[in-house]
Amino acid sequence: MTIAAFLAFAGLSLFAAVSPGPAVLMAARTGLLEGFRTGAWLAVGIGAGAVVWASAALFGLGMLFAAAPALLWAFKALGAAYLLYLGWGMWRNARTPLDMHSTPALPRTALSAFRLGLLTQLANPKPAVMFAAIFLGTVPPQTPYWVLGALLAVVFLNETLWNMAVARVFALDRTRARYISLKTLIDRTFGAALALLGARIAAT
Repeated sequence: MTIAAFLAFAGLSLFAAVSPGPAVLMAARTGLLEGFRTGAWLAVGIGAGAVVWASAALFGLGMLFAAAPALLWAFKALGAAYLLYLGWGMWRNARTPLDMHSTPALPRTALSAFRLGLLTQLANPKPAVMFAAIFLGTVPPQTPYWVLGALLAVVFLNETLWNMAVARVFALDRTRARYISLKTLIDRTFGAALALLGARIAAT
């Protein structure tokens, strides 16, 4: 695999990471409500989920989805249900007040935040198909395993670092104070966006 092909893969993987979706939305909200530490662990989970989908693409899950559309439909249905559940929870609790003078809450352990990030990423099976296309376009046959490992590391770093950055921005005191003043509106916007993403995954 040439350096140019490796860099092309890295660029496409970064583009996939920064594209708005459930993972970025969850990173933003976690940074707002629970601070950067929890958001960072969530981002690690998101990165791990991306590696799962990228690994699946390497082993032909995209082709399996093409050969067995019912399997893809089942993945989409489960993922959509999970995102709808998260969206409904945000909408339902939108009116719950948040003390402006409190420090960011940390109700989640690192493991719990990691698990939320992982499940949020795995709720959307589209990355498997997308990574399959990226691998087909940039990774030649007979690529050594150590190079494939490096590519998966790039996927993990792109997803993790980007979502950490999102969580950091939304964990800033100024951002959080603005959120508190508009909590009901923002929570319902987040909830509706997650639900719409879930519905879109189910419908496509």
